Order: sequence, then C-alpha cells, then structure tokens
Amino acid sequence: MPILKAKKELQEVEVGQILQVIATDIGTKKDFPAFASRTGHEIVEMVEESDKIIWYIRRTK
Repeated sequence: MPILKAKKELQEVEVGQILQVIATDIGTKKDFPAFASRTGHEIVEMVEESDKIIWYIRRTK
C-alpha cells in the first residue's frame, strides 16, 4: 500500500520536487528502491526513527 500511495502523490508534485513518505512497513526497505529503479524517480534519503521509515523521493519525470 505505501508504494501505491507514493505513486499517486508523486503525480501531484512538480518534477524536481521531493516527496516525504512516512511508513511503518519494514517491507518498504525493499519496495521503495525497486519502485525508484522501475520509475526513474530518485531516492534522496531514507531515515529510520524508532518505528518509522521516512523516505525522501525526488520526482524526475
């Protein structure tokens, strides 16, 4: 589900802008890099804070 929500939100931001995604699903550690690889978007940073995984994804197209 986090990938689907991120994909939808990325369509709402301008090319070059960064989307912050806060997830609690540990599966995003595999899913988001694969998603970025497939779509061409750039993962700027991933931060782990207690039970949260925070992703910063730049829209590239």
